[in-house]
Order: sequence, then structure tokens, then C-alpha cells
Amino acid sequence: MSLIDDVKEYVPKPIWEVLKKTKQSCLKFLYLRGKRPIVKGESTKARKRREKEKYFKLYCNGKGLDIGFGGDLILPDAQGWDFEHGDAQYLIGLEDESFDYIYSSHTLEHVIDAGESLKNWWRVLKPGGYLLLYIPHRDLYEKKKKLPSRFNPNHFRFFLIDEEALPDTVGIVPLIKRTLSNYEIIYAKECSEGHTVTDPEKHSDGEYSIEVVIKKIR
Repeated sequence: MSLIDDVKEYVPKPIWEVLKKTKQSCLKFLYLRGKRPIVKGESTKARKRREKEKYFKLYCNGKGLDIGFGGDLILPDAQGWDFEHGDAQYLIGLEDESFDYIYSSHTLEHVIDAGESLKNWWRVLKPGGYLLLYIPHRDLYEKKKKLPSRFNPNHFRFFLIDEEALPDTVGIVPLIKRTLSNYEIIYAKECSEGHTVTDPEKHSDGEYSIEVVIKKIR
């Protein structure tokens, strides 16, 4: 946690917002000059399992975009998109059907409008390509049914695979069905390798996510 986060509860909200924007501006300045640090995150955590499952060979071929990569690219040659590049909901500046695969790890819970985000991620994906989603599983990560998140105040929604309890919990498969067209869901599964912490007050270990692979039909 940063110093700005530490002082949040002690300063007036307008001042904290100014501090937050200043921090974001400084980071954007550094990151756009190639200074974003490499951070081992959720994508790194899932790498060994995915290698065993031939995930990269099957779905990550050609030109890729990693949305919300946070310094932990899905593959070294993928193009990263994070806050310094613009709003992940819209991907302004990226051409339609310009990527062979789109990957996003633990980002869809942070955007204001998940449906709008999926539409634009789909927009920049080529026909025949794959949209690869990796999102926190409500019962493995949040371990509660109602917002807010215990562990991340910037989560706008929880996710399950099929079940919904709106507005707090969104089913990723129902969301796909009401948002996208010309698609095939290859799979949507729970990933819990190495997950052992079930105490709702403690942050989970291992994988605690839902992994979805969607093919854009030509």
C-alpha cells in the first residue's frame, strides 16, 4: 500500500483525490517512457498450469493485447494496455479487428461498465481470434456475497460463472450472452490450483479465478 493510500482516512476527500490524480500523472509519465516495473501477478501465477494445458499454444498466437497487464504481460511479445494508455472500457485509438487474441486478467471487475468493456474488447479482436478472460471468483477470492470487496475497494462487481445475484454478483457467461454476438464459448471454468485459504477475513492464496476462452466466429 502506498503513502497516499495510508493517509486516505486522515485527509478530506477533495485533497485525497488531488493526491491520487497527482500520483497517477507521475506514474503515467514514467510508464509511457518505458519505466513500468515488471510485477509478477495473477498471469504469472497461472503460467505453469497453462503450459500444461497448452493454453498459450492453442489461444495465444499472433498479435496479442493484454488489457490491464500491470507489468505482468501474458507473453513477452504481447502489447500491454493499462491506465497510462487510456480507458480500458473503450480502447480509444485501437483499430477494429486488429488483434489475434485479447487477454485480460483481473480487470473486468474494475471497470465502470463491464458490458461496454466486452463490446470494445470484442471490437478490436479479429474474426477467428480469442478473447481470454481471467477474473476473480466470488467464492474463492471475495468469500462474501455483497459489495464492497474486503480486499480491493476498487471492485465494482463480483463474478461467478453462471449464477447471478445482481447488482453485486454477475455471471460471466450470462454477461457474454447478453453482450456479444458471433461467438463460441470454448470453456468457462473455475481455477483454484494452490488455493488453500478459506478464512473469509484472510486474502486467498494460489489461484482464485474464473478463466474463460471465447472464440470470435468468422
